[in-house]
Amino acid sequence: MPDIGWTELLVIGIVALIVVGPKDLPGLFRAFGRFTGKMRRMAREFSSAMNAAADSSGVKDIDKTIRAAANPAKSATDAVKNTAKSAMKPGGETERLSQERKEAAENIRQNAARVAEQRMAREAAEAADSSEEPAGDTGETAPGTGPTKDSA
Repeated sequence: MPDIGWTELLVIGIVALIVVGPKDLPGLFRAFGRFTGKMRRMAREFSSAMNAAADSSGVKDIDKTIRAAANPAKSATDAVKNTAKSAMKPGGETERLSQERKEAAENIRQNAARVAEQRMAREAAEAADSSEEPAGDTGETAPGTGPTKDSA
């Protein structure tokens, strides 16, 4: 785009005011604005059509490959930056992994609590079984304390 300063614009405005006249000047500016708007739209459409054609033909992939081969350090740095940016986005890889780790930790806690409850129930049942049997009354006599042939 040409580099036009404020003084040049002022000179152009004064010349347009003198040539066109103050009555028709707003209409001229309106027509000029519509013309430049149409030109910009056409340029944007052309650019987007060219980009779409380049995408469909794989030119961008080839361009990335050539740029990566020309400067491997920069391409590696860019890849790390892109990965970091995508990881920091809400719903990104980091958030997904964090959620998976939280779920795994909760599963571990639940399983540990269940196993602990089962163990406590088993130990309570064993304690109850051992308290029902009197100590030392197993129905057997110790050797040498039972009835002998002479006493019978």
